[in-house]
Amino acid sequence: MSELVTGDAVVLGLRPARLPSRALALAIDMVVVWTVYLSVSVGLAIATASLDEAAGMAIAVASFLLVLVGAPIAVETLTHGRSLGKMACGLRVVRDDGGPIRFRHALVRGAVGVVEILMTFGVVACIASLVSERGRRVGDVFAGTLVVRERVSAGRVAAVPPPPPWLVGRFAGLDLSAVPDGLWLAIRQYLTRMGQLDPQVSWSMAERLAGDLAARTGAPAPREVPPAAYLAAVVNERQARDARRVQSGESVGADVYGVGADGVSADGTVSPGSPGENAVGVSGGAPGGAGVVPPAGAGSGGVRGAGAPEVGGSVRGTGFAPPA
Repeated sequence: MSELVTGDAVVLGLRPARLPSRALALAIDMVVVWTVYLSVSVGLAIATASLDEAAGMAIAVASFLLVLVGAPIAVETLTHGRSLGKMACGLRVVRDDGGPIRFRHALVRGAVGVVEILMTFGVVACIASLVSERGRRVGDVFAGTLVVRERVSAGRVAAVPPPPPWLVGRFAGLDLSAVPDGLWLAIRQYLTRMGQLDPQVSWSMAERLAGDLAARTGAPAPREVPPAAYLAAVVNERQARDARRVQSGESVGADVYGVGADGVSADGTVSPGSPGENAVGVSGGAPGGAGVVPPAGAGSGGVRGAGAPEVGGSVRGTGFAPPA
């Protein structure tokens, strides 16, 4: 798993695909491709029956290259590594660094696959996949790609570690509305797998994700806070806001004009009382899920006191060390 390190944290939760699943995906692809090829060949043979032998041979070669070679390359390029067989088996082709493949990667894989799969009936590909530590065939080696399992069972999904207590509530004022879902997913996948990564790689990846997150929020990450701890604290803040928004939405729905001037109490409930100028702020929060910002001086207890669960739902050691 430590070898599956990506710059975009795309495949941190995935594992290399082995020969059985790859062989099944290839068999499905071959059935589809050969069916299309035979259909096209029969149609062309009927349509070009009046042409001479040389023209018929040229058309046959062209159809072979377009259907058996060009079609798989086009499909992998347009779907970023997901052919029909791979989608059925939960597999995907990615670069060695975990990013999505491009046309040149699919082209190399397809060109080598002519010899490796079509001309040798997959014998060379099977041997190479068995010998390779990560199940790669020759085309993957030349293209710099890797086939990974895209589906992970729910039982294998690790919990996100909670942030250090001294960081809880520190980022309550951040605007998280511009952070895309893809970046949240990348951060979550990194936090669940950072203990399995090389320390130096883990640190550089955390710095990159922290930089992307800071650019989206418009506020630089504190220099004295480790990047991994910063990511965990911001994820905790997002979950805290979601929890407050759900709680306040239920309370405001019951009595929208009964929201007090204090808004949200220390235990996360909506205190009744004053007119509902706070009702909109409590139920809707800031745009994009900004939620309710705890009052000044609330400190770290502002978020946890609001009834938001810790990230990962655990109170054991966080694994982050406070700065010196």
